[in-house]
Amino acid sequence: MKTTTPDSSPVRAYLLSLQEGICCALEQEDGTGRFQEDNWQHPEGGGGCTRILTEGAVFEKAGVAFSQVKGEKLPHSATAHRPELAGRAWSALGVSLVLHPRNPYVPTTHLNVRFFCAESEIEDPKSKVQNPVWWFGGGFDLTPFYGFEEDAVHWHSTARAAVAPFGAAFYPRFKQACNDYFFLKHRHEPRGLGGLFFDDFNELGFDQSFALLRSVGDAFLPAYRPIVARRKSTPYGDRERQFQLYRRGRYVEFNLAWDRGTLFGLHSGGRTESILMSLPPLVRWDYDWKPEPGSPEARLHEVFLQPRDWVVA
Repeated sequence: MKTTTPDSSPVRAYLLSLQEGICCALEQEDGTGRFQEDNWQHPEGGGGCTRILTEGAVFEKAGVAFSQVKGEKLPHSATAHRPELAGRAWSALGVSLVLHPRNPYVPTTHLNVRFFCAESEIEDPKSKVQNPVWWFGGGFDLTPFYGFEEDAVHWHSTARAAVAPFGAAFYPRFKQACNDYFFLKHRHEPRGLGGLFFDDFNELGFDQSFALLRSVGDAFLPAYRPIVARRKSTPYGDRERQFQLYRRGRYVEFNLAWDRGTLFGLHSGGRTESILMSLPPLVRWDYDWKPEPGSPEARLHEVFLQPRDWVVA
């Protein structure tokens, strides 16, 4: 039976150009750091290119990865939110990045944009064509250690502008999805101040859904780079550094316990080094540590990370 699959070649071309553009911009912003390139192959087909910058002047660790992989059978453990696709042939491509700055006043950030396709048993009774299941997904989010309202307003204003051409309802919808997704259920606290998150997205048709993905990907640098420029020279001491390492622990907990992309990669036989590039180079856990009441560290969780409308219509 014939299977019609959307042409992923323009998606691949866009993602490779996005990776290149972001890496060039981050090297400029850092000033001294340079990305090292690591090309790899997936055992079932495809592969990717992981670029890593370490020990830069601004970025302690920055990873920007492109991958295009496929497999014959999706494992059950990788399809928790779409169990009907378990055992189906699949393909996926995307760009994912995580940036861990050196200065605690510069937020950590994450971007992911991806395209996924899997075979489906659903048959079109008229054409007798087995239609594949496909969707776009991704978004970006911000994880500050110290809160600045002007940074949050800029971040969310840029996020809203990225999806506004596709409909006014998308920003509040994707913002809420981001808050819901990047939430540490075991600690009952948000990971950061959110941004955009969408998954299983195909409701605008292939061309417009792809256009929305590109708009989100293209908005990342305008959203993040001005914040870096504003905060990267802020003086800090050991107190701020130790709090940064402590809060990085929350980032690690989320990625290993809850992140669907991490779990999908590990359970589908992905390349472990590239999957775990998102983890920070240094981190600490302190048993039942509590910040001093009224301190900037206490304000982060008690005030700044609580969901709110940063952008007023």
